[in-house]
Amino acid sequence: MEGNALKQRDRLDRTAGSGEKAPLSGRGISGSVLKVIAVISMLIDHTSGHVLSKYEWMYAPLLEFQGHKLTWMYILRNFIGRLAFPIFCFLLVEGFLHTRSRLKYALNLGFFAILSEIPWNLLHGGSVLNYKSQSVFFTLLFGLLGIWALEYFEKEKAKSVLIVVGLLMVSSFAHADYGAKGYGLILAIYGLRNSKLLTAVVGSALTSWRAGIAFIPISLYNGERGFVRGKVLKYAFYAIYPVHMLVLYLIKRGGI
Repeated sequence: MEGNALKQRDRLDRTAGSGEKAPLSGRGISGSVLKVIAVISMLIDHTSGHVLSKYEWMYAPLLEFQGHKLTWMYILRNFIGRLAFPIFCFLLVEGFLHTRSRLKYALNLGFFAILSEIPWNLLHGGSVLNYKSQSVFFTLLFGLLGIWALEYFEKEKAKSVLIVVGLLMVSSFAHADYGAKGYGLILAIYGLRNSKLLTAVVGSALTSWRAGIAFIPISLYNGERGFVRGKVLKYAFYAIYPVHMLVLYLIKRGGI
C-alpha cells in the first residue's frame, strides 16, 4: 500500500479537474485552528457529560418553547459538543491526503488507541477492562484503513468493497465510538471531498443537524497546516485525548 500511496501523493485530486478553486493563502481557517476548535468542543462535551452532569443548574431551563426546554446541558452537549467529531474526521482525511507515510499515520492512531483504552474504560465503565465500547481512536483508525483501501484498490472495486465492508463489520463488532455512522462519515468526507455542499449534507445526515454545524468552520478551511508543527505539538494534541479522560475520571472519583 505504501509504495502505491507515495506514487499517488502528488495527484492533487482535490482540486485538479474538479472545478474546485485552490485555497487562498492567508484567508479562512487553518488546520491548526480547526484542531483547536475540535479539542475545545470535545473537552466541553466530555466535561459536561461526566463532571457537570451532577449539578442541578445544568438542567435548569434557560428558555422554554412549546414544552421544549433549552438547558445548559443541551447547549454544551448537543451543540458545542457535537462540533468535535466531524472536524476530527475531516482532519483525518486531510492528514491522509498530505502525510508522507500512511503506514506511520495508521501506526500512530493504533498506538494512541491502545494507550487510550484504559482511560476510556475507566471514564465510561469505571473499570480497567470494558468490552462494551471502544474509543474514537479506533473509529478513526478503521476509517483511515477504509479510505486507504479505497485509494489503493481504486481499480479493483471488488477488493475495495470487501475490505471497506469488512472494516465496517469490525468497527461495529468492536463497538467503536460513533459506530457505523462514524466510520461512514470518514468515507463520505473522503469520497465527497471535492464538494463542500455534498460533504455537509451527507455528513449532517450521517450524524445530526446539530453536528452538521461543524461543517461551517470546515468549509472555511484554507488548506494550510497552521501553527501546529513539529513532533512535540503533534503528539501533544494526540495525548490530550487519553490525558483528559484520565483527569475527568479522577475528578469523578474524587467527587469534585
